[in-house]
Amino acid sequence: MSRRLSRRSFLSAAGALALPVRAASNVPAAFDHMLLGCGDLEKGIAFVEQKLGVQASFGGVHPGRGSRNALLSLGERRYLEVIAPDPAQPRSADVRGLYQLDAPRLIGWAAHVDDMDALIKKLTAAKVALKPMSPGSRQRPSGQMLRWKALPLQDDEGGLLPFFIEWSKDSPHPSTDAPAGCRLERFELGASQPAPLRARLSQLSLDAAVVSTKQASLRAVMVGPKGTLRLPA
Repeated sequence: MSRRLSRRSFLSAAGALALPVRAASNVPAAFDHMLLGCGDLEKGIAFVEQKLGVQASFGGVHPGRGSRNALLSLGERRYLEVIAPDPAQPRSADVRGLYQLDAPRLIGWAAHVDDMDALIKKLTAAKVALKPMSPGSRQRPSGQMLRWKALPLQDDEGGLLPFFIEWSKDSPHPSTDAPAGCRLERFELGASQPAPLRARLSQLSLDAAVVSTKQASLRAVMVGPKGTLRLPA
């Protein structure tokens, strides 16, 4: 028995880059939040509330990126970000093309990390192509500033793979004061060819589940006081 545990510990240490890996779960260990893209923020908020029974609260705007958001807590250090165009910014600033969405859909997700610099070193050593890390911030309705660092992959498989986020130590995690009462029951990645995607996740030390689907998609099941929201529906 001791030999078996020793081998398991060795393999776990050898494969880890910077993020915690745990046994298969319905939600990745490093899951931070997912983005529900919408063409209109009020309609996106209403869509979620109709299904779950909890209204996401306005979070703030992203200056220069053409968007604004509303947030809903999904448990400890997990939340849903409803993101839509900001009418106060020019449409040309809408870097995600949110204006083009005719129905709410998941467009991305984030994995949290405690030390971004260490992650960059380890991913670079593993020959994972990265885009430049960028600082981010937005002002909350209370006037408090939230700050973070974001690290995108050079190839995120069309949004199936996450970007990495490190929250500033003086910034509360958005899940702590977003409207509560809902939970994330399942989060998985759908791909027509699961094996290559599983290999990419393994390279990143991420434990997200991959299922076989005709079209690539992020898939989630959320439960609230009123009912269940499944994405895609």
